[in-house]
Amino acid sequence: MPSSRFTIWTLIVVVAVAGANQGLTLPLLAILLEEQGVSSVANGLNAAAMYIGILLVAPWWEAPLRRWGYRSLIVFGLVLVTVSTLLLPFFDGLIIWFLLRLVMGIGDSGLHYASQLWITEVSPPERRGRDISLYGLAYGVGFSIGPLGINLLGIGRWAPFFAVSLLYLVAFVMIARLPNAHPQPIAMTGEKRQNRYVVVTRLAWLALLPPFLYGYMEASLNGNFPVYALRTGVSAEWVSIILPSFVVGSLFLQLPLGTLSDRVGRRQVMMGCGIVGAISFSLFPLVGDSTWLMMVLLAAAGAAVGSFYSLGMAYAADLLPLGMVPTAGIIAGINFSVASIIGPNVNGYLIEYLSPGLMFWVMAAMLAAFAASCLLFRSPRAAQQVDGMAAAEEDGHSITADGKC
Repeated sequence: MPSSRFTIWTLIVVVAVAGANQGLTLPLLAILLEEQGVSSVANGLNAAAMYIGILLVAPWWEAPLRRWGYRSLIVFGLVLVTVSTLLLPFFDGLIIWFLLRLVMGIGDSGLHYASQLWITEVSPPERRGRDISLYGLAYGVGFSIGPLGINLLGIGRWAPFFAVSLLYLVAFVMIARLPNAHPQPIAMTGEKRQNRYVVVTRLAWLALLPPFLYGYMEASLNGNFPVYALRTGVSAEWVSIILPSFVVGSLFLQLPLGTLSDRVGRRQVMMGCGIVGAISFSLFPLVGDSTWLMMVLLAAAGAAVGSFYSLGMAYAADLLPLGMVPTAGIIAGINFSVASIIGPNVNGYLIEYLSPGLMFWVMAAMLAAFAASCLLFRSPRAAQQVDGMAAAEEDGHSITADGKC
């Protein structure tokens, strides 16, 4: 029987491969469409296809997860992502790529949802921040490596897609060694089941904002930055080097921030990171076409907010009974996908019709607003309410719409 540490490291490998796939396909397809003369608006809409797929299925993963188990859902997601990735180079045009990226989003949503919750469940509370940060770090490593596959285009358009698909074979082999497991059951009455999304959102709303912010920034940088850079005078080769700076920056602080959040509190850490990220993005439009300054600012922003998703999920696990964390995971996935759809389309409009630099000032304003929200969040009261909910679950009581037992 594999240990919990082996389970965690296996899931870390899976998410690293998934990150490499996203890190490659988002900028690669954006560059290919730009070279075909596709408008930045249509390019942004196509980039949003993967996140539309995530949004379509995100609300429905909890029931299959409880029925099939963690491993089965991860394997299902891996199959969808691998097949859609392999088919991309054999087709052309906006419509077929939109559909394939939609399927990719569905598979990516399933494997991320199951793997995140599996790590949350097997990690002890005193290591939760560190373990989830390792998970986020692995995603960042994969994401930063992914864009380097753009340089394989010299071999053929198929080469980058096949290279990342080979990595999925490693993920399949490792996940096959794990026994299946199911999330902890949650005893609920019909009324309680209907209201748990409202209860989770009200108690952990601050923890659910970082996935939205991270989704917006990730999709904006990978879906729109290549267009922004090319129109600023930066070559496609430099784009493949500059773009990973955001994720590479997060690698340096992903684990330290997770460990620090275990000690001093996740809300305080996220507030400080939001402030640093806001400053970095606000300065970005001022550097012109300086590739080195672009890399420095993206690295600083990535170091500050690259761990937002993992810190948000760890904070949700702190605030909620463990049985309600899958519900928080669904809401976080919805927030992430909605933001990822909004980001490329809003920025495509800004680049095409207004000022390209506005996309960075919008992200800076969002992070500044989040930092201010951290001051308004009353976590001690939320913790007391959660304790009452947990006690009510043990006693078999139901929770009404306003969260009182």
